[in-house]
Amino acid sequence: MKRRNFLKSAVSAFPIALTQPFALAIDPSAASTEEQVVLATQDRFGKARSLGFSQIAFKTATADTGGNLFMIEHSNLKSGGPPLHFHLEQEEWFYVMEGQVLFQVGGKRVQLKAGDSVLAPRMVPHAFAAVGATPAKMLIAFSPAGKMEQFFIAAAKQTALLQDAAFFAKYDMKLVGPPLKA
Repeated sequence: MKRRNFLKSAVSAFPIALTQPFALAIDPSAASTEEQVVLATQDRFGKARSLGFSQIAFKTATADTGGNLFMIEHSNLKSGGPPLHFHLEQEEWFYVMEGQVLFQVGGKRVQLKAGDSVLAPRMVPHAFAAVGATPAKMLIAFSPAGKMEQFFIAAAKQTALLQDAAFFAKYDMKLVGPPLKA
């Protein structure tokens, strides 16, 4: 197709596209219409949550974004971490705020420090573990949110479930290996 014909087709289709719903659109009425201020180290709901190897605080709840995003803060992250797993529906983005964290994403391992980030695309196995002399701190974002908020609520109540493949499957993840060794 010649460039001119392509541009004419694209321009003529644009008004039609504006009248159709977007495939990924989520009902905006489901999202919060109020600002959500959550202070450093605080949980969105004022809860104290532990996974054994770190403390977690919910920063953005699933309902705040109509299911588009869920964010948590890991603080006091010590040696240990989740087992190697992947998400069927979510991308998971990690941002290291303090300390050093070893990540495995796919077949690659990388050690990140404060200010570094890494994305674990859906269906790609990943895990992390704090390394170094001081505890680490990081933000983790899940998009879309899926069942991740419910996963962390359940995992914080019974951390032994973090080694259970059936537990991961219930939340649309697949456990595929042990936690990373630093």
